[in-house]
Amino acid sequence: MSEHSPHPYEQLTPDVVLDAMASVGLWGDGRLLALSSYENRVYQAGLEAEPGGDSALGQKVVLKFYRPGRWSDAQILEEHQFADELLAAEVPMVAAFKLRGSAGTMSSLHHHGGFAFSVSPWRGGRRPELQELSVLEWIGRFLARIHTVGAARAFVQRPALDLQSFGHDCAKWLLAGDHLPLDVASRWQRAFAEAMQVAQGVWQEAGVVQQLRLHGDCHPGNILWTPEGSAGAGPHFVDLDDARMGPAVQDLWMLLSGDRAQQLHQLGALLDGYETLRELDRRELALIEVLRTLRLIHYSAWLAQRWRDPIFPINFPWFGSRDYWQGQVDILIEQTEAMQAPPLVA
Repeated sequence: MSEHSPHPYEQLTPDVVLDAMASVGLWGDGRLLALSSYENRVYQAGLEAEPGGDSALGQKVVLKFYRPGRWSDAQILEEHQFADELLAAEVPMVAAFKLRGSAGTMSSLHHHGGFAFSVSPWRGGRRPELQELSVLEWIGRFLARIHTVGAARAFVQRPALDLQSFGHDCAKWLLAGDHLPLDVASRWQRAFAEAMQVAQGVWQEAGVVQQLRLHGDCHPGNILWTPEGSAGAGPHFVDLDDARMGPAVQDLWMLLSGDRAQQLHQLGALLDGYETLRELDRRELALIEVLRTLRLIHYSAWLAQRWRDPIFPINFPWFGSRDYWQGQVDILIEQTEAMQAPPLVA
């Protein structure tokens, strides 16, 4: 796209969303609620009551319109297959419905108006209370179940989480696009090079660890919690959009917060639950700060790559400023030190 051409999502009007629903035999009642999502466009849609609606799907569904150009159809379908495998193993995962599309075939992935989209059940819930160790233990058990299914086979189409894809490739893209102010670029490059050198050493020292299919973006916002005493009490997981191959600890570290002592308690609770079902290779704990560093680098590249999407300048107005990049230099220096510190133990 040229600098001044409209972003594809500007064409995703309410009429297009409703027409997409109709193309898979769903008749909306006109109620559309945009749900929080920067990467894709996600809507809660009400369905018409019988006759005409599909009561088997419930009174409302969630439509997800995938960001054009991010994943291929084959990569999206691999995500859907993983979700179906998790459901078959009775892991509480929200998976896309298989519906009959305009081509007459049943599928979980459909196309309309230049967009790939899927339809999923609506699920209620709130963010989990991670300060409660019993909640972390419960989540740990379910992560172990996800990883047991994830280890059964490998992704073929989806990429891996590694130093190249989340580190070097992101830096190359940022520098080639002149996204860093000139007076900060050289300092960022030096901090990045030192951080990646340390990260490489830590990863090599950890040795060969198992690579499996991961949730990939297991932060609290992607876990919906239903209180005890309710139907389906406990956690259920949403959004496998970032699913990829990688070490199991990737799905654990984003649930840790606070100072080192707090993180140790939280990690202990997670592993108490996790290891009732599956053992975690303790060598992976040394990768936590490496993975945190890679996520920070990837986040900057993600923001830069999405900047022409109108919602990004609105929601991230500080991105690209000199202060932002100077802050990133400081963070990389801090992470270089953190990667060299003794890892968390549990």
